[in-house]
Amino acid sequence: MSDSAPAAIDRAPPGGGPAHIDSTTKMAVGAIGIVFGDIGTSPLYAFRETFVGPNPLPIDYNHVLGVVSLIFWSMTLIVAIQYVTILMRADNKGQGGSLALVALISRNIGTTRYGWLVVLLGVFATSLFYGDSMITPAISVLSAVEGLTVVDQGLQPYVIPIALILLIFLFMIQRSGTAKVGALFAPVMVVYFVVIALLGIIQIVQHPDIFYALNPYYAVMFFVNDGFLAFLALGSVVLAVTGSEALYSDMGHFGRGPMRLSWFGFVMPCLLLNYFGQGAMIVSLSGAEAAEAIQNPFFILAPEAWRLPLVILATFATFIASQAVISGAFSITHQAIQLGFVPRLSVRHTSDAHSGQIYIPVVNWALMIAVIVLVLTFQNSSNLASAYGIAVTGAVTIDTLLMGVLFVGVWKWKWWVAAPIVLFFLIIDGAYFAANLTKVGDGGWFPLMVGAVVFTLLTTWARGRKVMRERMTEVALPIEIFAKSAKNSATRVPGTAIFMASSTAGVPSALLHNIKHNKVLHERVVILTVTIADIPYVDPDKRCEYSEIGDGFFRAVLHYGFMEETDVPTGLKTMQQCGGEFDMMQTSFFLSRQTLLPSDNPAMPIWREKIFSWMLRNAATAMEFFRLPTNRVVELGSQVRI
Repeated sequence: MSDSAPAAIDRAPPGGGPAHIDSTTKMAVGAIGIVFGDIGTSPLYAFRETFVGPNPLPIDYNHVLGVVSLIFWSMTLIVAIQYVTILMRADNKGQGGSLALVALISRNIGTTRYGWLVVLLGVFATSLFYGDSMITPAISVLSAVEGLTVVDQGLQPYVIPIALILLIFLFMIQRSGTAKVGALFAPVMVVYFVVIALLGIIQIVQHPDIFYALNPYYAVMFFVNDGFLAFLALGSVVLAVTGSEALYSDMGHFGRGPMRLSWFGFVMPCLLLNYFGQGAMIVSLSGAEAAEAIQNPFFILAPEAWRLPLVILATFATFIASQAVISGAFSITHQAIQLGFVPRLSVRHTSDAHSGQIYIPVVNWALMIAVIVLVLTFQNSSNLASAYGIAVTGAVTIDTLLMGVLFVGVWKWKWWVAAPIVLFFLIIDGAYFAANLTKVGDGGWFPLMVGAVVFTLLTTWARGRKVMRERMTEVALPIEIFAKSAKNSATRVPGTAIFMASSTAGVPSALLHNIKHNKVLHERVVILTVTIADIPYVDPDKRCEYSEIGDGFFRAVLHYGFMEETDVPTGLKTMQQCGGEFDMMQTSFFLSRQTLLPSDNPAMPIWREKIFSWMLRNAATAMEFFRLPTNRVVELGSQVRI
């Protein structure tokens, strides 16, 4: 995902002009460097795997044309039409992706009896993304480094060590931010796409009959003649469209216009030229030559003298693709934290200029360990390809279901108009997902296992958080009653006390404990709640909300979007109605830290309670998450039975 600031999206006046065209072009080039790395590196292994994977196909003219035709029509239907054309219209205030789509739908149908199902689908799609984000760096970098064996077969023993060194280095540099490295992404990826297109054109010119694959007849006849074997081949063909969901997720960083321009005007033509070129080369060979070339057709496309430079260029490209997925994992995690599906984690901002450039240590090191384990376990990219695809096709199928809800619930289409479109894409996406299910035993279990674990954690946290808030609300004392009783029972001291509260009703437990143990109140007492809206960004004019309770008590709310940083001190600078400006040197922040106790009437199974309790203990402190001044914070403990 991009680290670019989203503020530049669609800001030009209607009609545009030279400045708008220039801005759109620059953003389109930027998208090439950041967004399209995942799908752009698929030619390294997608075409090959259909012939050398778990269910190899005969290497002959009809099968090559059938596979190339399937790749062309898959890319056209799934990426170009479903995602770039249709789903990119479904933006949540400019943002895309499963969680943003769920938030958009929930605003319209969240109160209906099926609203919870939409949320669960979105959460599961997000959970599958984490499995994808582990496999993508492993298979991409490993497939590029394997190109060394095409240059010299004797380099085979060095493939895994080199790949591991590159991957570890990739995760090590995350803490310093990617702004400087990101500046190199676009030029490198532009060169990469131009090179792979030229390599494809060289073969196509010599064997132009490969263009017969544009006719869907060859894809259809592939199924007619091969039946179940063709169905199994879908599990490898789908590798050509991995990264399609990421295009939708990254829409918020560049805007649909620039992304459509870069996809239709540059990326898609370059990819197709390379796939057609690989097909043209294979049909020109026969026997042992074809069998040898199909082991690594991407690198065989290049003349022998240019294969080492191509390996280096492809390695850079896979490095960039992996960086995009890792940044995407940070971004998705940040959204999930804000929307209440993940506990507070340490989020470090690596750029003062762009809020989107973040680093989450826990996610980074977890991904690194998983990627190392994957490389050491699966040993080569062909084995990893068996694990790849099921997470992507699962997420795409879920997005198709959400697309149906979007058509009817948000865009208000007639069901008889929406149903045929959704059914059409559901058949296509479902077929790919079903084909990948056959690879569960060969490695497909890994992303499913990761998805199941993440889904359990996300839903457990959301459920436990809801139960805990309900329990706290049940025993909460109305603030108006408390304010009147407290003014005569406590000594007032100079300064401001801000008590952070998760609810906009009742008295925070930290305030009750402060009165009980310290028997003092500050001259100004503000009960502050931070709320996260189901839109990515909140209008600064609507950031603050307050009400005066009396006797020096105020209740205040700071509103943030799910893409924004919850910087409370900065937010308070804009709130002057609560008895004047906030001087941080005269302000103390009081936080509650809950300890969970077992209840006689538990709201969750005991195993989920234990998971929730573990997540609560290991969550980052509110002080760090809300960026509170460390020397102005007081924490008071409380006990909650769930």
